[in-house]
Amino acid sequence: MITVAIVAILTAIAYPSYRNYVLRGQITYATNALSSLSANMERYFQDNRQYTSVTPGTAPMSPCDTAQQASTFAAGTFTLSCPTYTASTFTITAVGNTGSSTAGFSYSIDYQGNQTSTVAAPAPSAWRMTCTGSWETRAGSC
Repeated sequence: MITVAIVAILTAIAYPSYRNYVLRGQITYATNALSSLSANMERYFQDNRQYTSVTPGTAPMSPCDTAQQASTFAAGTFTLSCPTYTASTFTITAVGNTGSSTAGFSYSIDYQGNQTSTVAAPAPSAWRMTCTGSWETRAGSC
């Protein structure tokens, strides 16, 4: 009985730590994808002097062009999108997929490099907060 009690206590301590470890790994996919897509947008802007496609749907296509989204806009358990996308500005977001452990997580970056994260229910309560100026990559810290 003592052995079972010790195993139960160790499991109660280890499982939340393991869950946070896995969640932090999934968040890395989202933040890396946002950084990469943002850099691709900047490269496109350097070549074309605008963020939107010169001729939508044809080469050279902006990374946020809707024709690109089918292959570019998934990052692990996150879905990327360009909700704000004009010739002179963009905002890219990564939102945790419903039904996954990242549901409730939302990260964004804009054309000026401003990072924002919002974590709301159903995410674990230790993660729930809004950060402006940086991304929340650990529970409770921006």
